Amino acid sequence: MFGLAGLTALVTGAGSGIGAATCTALAELGASVVVADIAEDRCRQVADGVRERGGSAEVMRLDVTAEDDWRRAVDVIGAGLGRLDILVNNAGICLNVPLLEMSLAQWRRQQAVNLDGVFLGTKAAIPLLKAAGGGSIVNVSSTSGLVGNGGGMAGYSSTKGAVRLFSKSVALEFAPFNIRCNSIHPGIVVTPLWQKLFPDDPDFAVLTDDLNIPAKMDRHIPLGRAGEPREIAASIAFLCTAEAAFMTGAELVVDGGTVAV
Repeated sequence: MFGLAGLTALVTGAGSGIGAATCTALAELGASVVVADIAEDRCRQVADGVRERGGSAEVMRLDVTAEDDWRRAVDVIGAGLGRLDILVNNAGICLNVPLLEMSLAQWRRQQAVNLDGVFLGTKAAIPLLKAAGGGSIVNVSSTSGLVGNGGGMAGYSSTKGAVRLFSKSVALEFAPFNIRCNSIHPGIVVTPLWQKLFPDDPDFAVLTDDLNIPAKMDRHIPLGRAGEPREIAASIAFLCTAEAAFMTGAELVVDGGTVAV
């Protein structure tokens, strides 16, 4: 069960957080992983960790907003690894800016990374997925793509909601080619993204790897703690396995019960 031996996976935003944990999870199931990020030094660290555990990993610098980077990525994968079976569109940013203070440049930058990057990656990868006889695309959205958020999150929520419906449309369009596409919706997870969002807020400054979140945060998460990157990664990995072969166009929520309230 849950094997990915002989398959090749590309993970974006893989230098830290959920992306890094996903590379580890996929490699542990036997996949050869392409660790892609704009921060090539962090990719090397992640790849080294995968190899230390006996996995296979290649490093790739990739700006998900640049179409030329995506063309180069699939060319390199096709020529060097011979196939692509899994694409995890994980790269994303969150600009916590009130709507009336947000510039058009900030709006477009967030859209470029969070939405254009998913579009460009999916478009570039599908020919290789077709050639492999099918495959799995997992687009990392957010609970912010399911429910609205105030406090400067309108721009972020709009991108993540778009990723959700984009995923469903891709699922329908490419089902005849055995290409599955699902979105995953994490809640609050201990990653650098959350710490960057609120660098001066003591309630968020304690979001560290020991998961000691304050009572203020507890009240928003029924399970009483933030998620760990490995927990999201495990769900992503499941969506890539044959055990999820009948899942496409689905949205998998991993949030400790937050949106159930």
